[in-house]
Amino acid sequence: MPLDAILLSAVADELADRIVGSKIDKVQQPERDVLVFHLRGAQGPCRLLVSAGAGDARVHITEHRLENPSAPPMLCMLLRKHLTGARILGLKQPPAERLLDIELAATDMLGVQSEKHLIFEAIGRASNVILTDGENIIIDCMRRVGGELSDRRATLPGLIYRPPPAQDRKIDPESVTADVWQGMFDAGYSSKKEATVENWLLSAFSALSPLICRELSWRAYNDVCFRMGLIKDGGAGLKREFFDLVGKAKGKKLAPWSITGADGAYRDFSYTEIMQYEGVMDVRMEDSFSGMLDRFFTQKAQKERNRQRASATVKSVETAQSRIGRKIAAQKEELLATAGRDKKRQCGDLIMANLHDIKRGQSQLYAEDLFSGNGSIREIVLDPMKTPQQNAAKYYKDYTKAKNAEKHLSEQIKLGEDELRFLSAVLDEIALADGEQDLQDIRDELVLAGYIKAKKKDKEKRAASAPIRFVSTSGMQVLAGRSNIQNEKLTFQMAAKTDVWMHAQKIHGSHIIISCNGESPDAVTLQEAAAIAAYYSAARDGSKVPVDYTLVKRVKKMAGRHPGMVTYTDFKTITANPDGLIVGRLKR
Repeated sequence: MPLDAILLSAVADELADRIVGSKIDKVQQPERDVLVFHLRGAQGPCRLLVSAGAGDARVHITEHRLENPSAPPMLCMLLRKHLTGARILGLKQPPAERLLDIELAATDMLGVQSEKHLIFEAIGRASNVILTDGENIIIDCMRRVGGELSDRRATLPGLIYRPPPAQDRKIDPESVTADVWQGMFDAGYSSKKEATVENWLLSAFSALSPLICRELSWRAYNDVCFRMGLIKDGGAGLKREFFDLVGKAKGKKLAPWSITGADGAYRDFSYTEIMQYEGVMDVRMEDSFSGMLDRFFTQKAQKERNRQRASATVKSVETAQSRIGRKIAAQKEELLATAGRDKKRQCGDLIMANLHDIKRGQSQLYAEDLFSGNGSIREIVLDPMKTPQQNAAKYYKDYTKAKNAEKHLSEQIKLGEDELRFLSAVLDEIALADGEQDLQDIRDELVLAGYIKAKKKDKEKRAASAPIRFVSTSGMQVLAGRSNIQNEKLTFQMAAKTDVWMHAQKIHGSHIIISCNGESPDAVTLQEAAAIAAYYSAARDGSKVPVDYTLVKRVKKMAGRHPGMVTYTDFKTITANPDGLIVGRLKR
């Protein structure tokens, strides 16, 4: 859900307890739409992140360190000039508005104290961060908007700051009375019978997101798409749920709730428990609004960055797949053409058996087909420029050529299909990559396989990446390979022969090693390691993934094949769910 006005108010209340009274030590702008303020206060240092991105506008404390550009942008330099050393006096939010005013007491270069306001507007594509002085004059802003030819609200340096216009015909949920609500419902019930409860709530009230409107519909009528015309209780159920939610917002009894999928990835978040998914999604309460937003948007941003960074590599792999696919198709056509090679040998035999009947310059031979078994006549084409013996030799040569071609083409097709499986596995690796280090390992693998050329920076020596490390509930170490090359190194160099090796059955995935020093891992460790194996496999989005396990000494490298491709014996199978929560809890 977006950062709506009610959620923003809950975040602001939490931030006020943490940052009011703190001083700004540093200002950074790691991305065009993101500002990070390093704060120092009575509760210790922290970092306040403010983002005005179109799809990720938010404000919260962050635990993640973002990489900064080599040269700070102009806005960052201006904010450093005006806000370094400034003290945060308070946070204000207009009723039902997605706007937060951070009030600051700053000191200029001459030591004179002045009032400043850092205004955060979370309004979709028009989200902005604006710095004003005590007279409400805009000093600068992240997005400069307006001018003589624009009909939009102007936000330019030197102009008086004016808040975003209020939403027409929409009412603040916290200001509506029971009687007014009933009147609005009755009017909507009579005029919008085909509209859903969600759409009516969205059109009537500000500060409510689509997720919350669907939740109110589900709580009242057990249906997120319930139509207004089907309501039989005069709106009593919806009214009850509406005012229960508003009461919690007024009483500041909201709590951070996250929604995750089976793979542990964040899908959504809210300020109240979301019940409409009925177990399909995992809904749980988080420790804080800042922690929830930080994890949600960091995971989302990481996936997007990985997608962008990997785009060139993915394109190279897909191009290679297409080229090999076309080559295999052509080879299969050639292979089909070799199917009639025995007839060529038979023609040679028939020519040799009928040499006495063939005259020089003859272009056809009609001979009894000794190979048919029914005495039929076979027509054989001859080259009139060649002797009978030369014609026979030509048929024998074509037969031998087709026979050799069949063997060669079959081998080439098998190799090509192995390459396609390898490239498909690489695409799975890219999809599972957690960061730039994992992507670089994959690029190294493709360089070794000859699919891409090494860049100059890739040729420079760099520290080898380590496997992902986990510690099971019972204290055993579990290691997971990040790439095919690392899988091979982990299994055949790092692991002891008596360690336990695991892998998702019959699909691409990481090699998992349980470091057990010759002991049998306990059932909990085995199940947790299987969940890790399922999570770091192509079945991450599935459930009940079969995972094979055996001793490392039972695993053998496949000769002449790509790194990480192995065979194994004497294995057992366990079923596990690719649980991202377990992975996150055990990761070290």
